[in-house]
Amino acid sequence: METLKMRTAGTDGPAVLLLHGLGATGAVWDGLMEQPGYRWLAPDLPGHGGSPRLPRYSFGGLASAIDHALPDRGPLLVIGHSLGGVAGLALASGWFGVEVSGLLAVGVKVEWSEDDLARAAAMAAKPPRVFPTREDAERGFLKIAGLAGLADADPAGVVEAEGGWRLALDPAAFAVGAPDMLGLLGAARCPVVLAAGENDPMSRPDQLRALDPAAVELPGLGHNAHVEYPTALLPLLSQFVL
Repeated sequence: METLKMRTAGTDGPAVLLLHGLGATGAVWDGLMEQPGYRWLAPDLPGHGGSPRLPRYSFGGLASAIDHALPDRGPLLVIGHSLGGVAGLALASGWFGVEVSGLLAVGVKVEWSEDDLARAAAMAAKPPRVFPTREDAERGFLKIAGLAGLADADPAGVVEAEGGWRLALDPAAFAVGAPDMLGLLGAARCPVVLAAGENDPMSRPDQLRALDPAAVELPGLGHNAHVEYPTALLPLLSQFVL
């Protein structure tokens, strides 16, 4: 099995696995990976960036691929954003043999309407769009990842194609579906903190508090809080470190 592309940084302190959201790559964690005191691991999820595709996308399938890419069984801390937060919850169940000692899930979408699911299915069924230039493709990458105006495009986020450039993202990843948050939270074998930016339209703090009254609101931040203000996550991460 081809393994995932993995970024690493830091040599001392607890190991922290960083899992990005749908459409992005591990490059979204660059600001956090500059911080000392931890050993950072940031894969590109399957079907994203420099990582191979899956024949079918599910939260368990994502977790299994991440498991196979890890250098050891842990223990490790996990920070997951959006889709990555759900994959982190699957890992925290212990079903995949990884020892997770704490999980911070940021910006996870927990309420899905029929329209939301229909739009995701339609996205999954579309063939990859071919852009005339690399610059156009990079703008498309930033838009689909919700990073326009927040970050530069990761070069691994686009690939050359016949007639131009396309996103490295496998459109089929949009078909992953809605997570069973109650089931995943109940299965977690470690402390879990749910958090979202105050201005996150996809993961409102009040929605998270319906699942966990202790869910954290990150003042002034939006859906990509980890990109907007990376160090805002450090106090939440440090509570898992004994």
